[in-house]
Amino acid sequence: MKKGFLNVLVAILAIFFWVSSSAFGADINLAKKSTLEKIIKSGKLRVGFEAGYMPFEMTNKKGKFVGFDMDMAREMTKAMSTKENPVKFVPVNTAWDGIIASLVTDKFDIIISGMTITQSRNLQINFANPYIIVGQTILVNKKHAGKVKSYKDLNNKKYTLTSRLGTTGEQAIKRLIPKANYKSFEAEAEAALEVIHGKADAFVYDLPFCEVMYAGQGKGKTIFLNQPFTFEPLAWAINKGDPDFLNWLNNFLRQVKNDGRYEKIYNKWIRSTDWKKEVE
Repeated sequence: MKKGFLNVLVAILAIFFWVSSSAFGADINLAKKSTLEKIIKSGKLRVGFEAGYMPFEMTNKKGKFVGFDMDMAREMTKAMSTKENPVKFVPVNTAWDGIIASLVTDKFDIIISGMTITQSRNLQINFANPYIIVGQTILVNKKHAGKVKSYKDLNNKKYTLTSRLGTTGEQAIKRLIPKANYKSFEAEAEAALEVIHGKADAFVYDLPFCEVMYAGQGKGKTIFLNQPFTFEPLAWAINKGDPDFLNWLNNFLRQVKNDGRYEKIYNKWIRSTDWKKEVE
């Protein structure tokens, strides 16, 4: 009886160790396939973005990519580098409408481009923890001063609204202001200028961009409804099935948010407009 019990125990332990060894082996193989390992070996961090989204990614007068996201990407590159294995920041300027497909097909390693986390995008890619929370705000042509006080007042077919094609601004209009006429544009600035020049009634877009447009060309011509009416967390995006890279990104974000680097970059690009002379 005791011998039979001992045989069963030995068999159970053998199965346990076999399962554990298999799982450990699978974890090691997964780690070896991580994009993080590829970046370290190649010495390049390829960052996908679309220049033109102020103040996150822009091109300055010297042709250099600058902005909040670009500074964060450069800090990320430094954090990945060691004396033995330096890593170089490689910017890959990409059209927005194909940016997720480009990530999935390995045109670059990560999207750092002011991308809002949405459930539909999350079906295709994975997001790190949000690095900034923004929301949709509105620039209203000054002729509607006192009449339009929130997005709800714009939900009427007599108003024409603008935003950028394929963005959460467009989604917010279709979902929350469906009765208004909508005119889409290929670029954010074009959509905002349509309102500033009086050719449309209101521009709907992310808070930081609206703030920049209002401070630059919108004062005296628009009313800035600067209270966000949607909740939109922006995050870095990577390919699915890469827990090691995701873990590294979340720890990096936690570190820069608590050692002063994030605050310095935030103050430079979000709280100040001194950078505008570099790009205009």
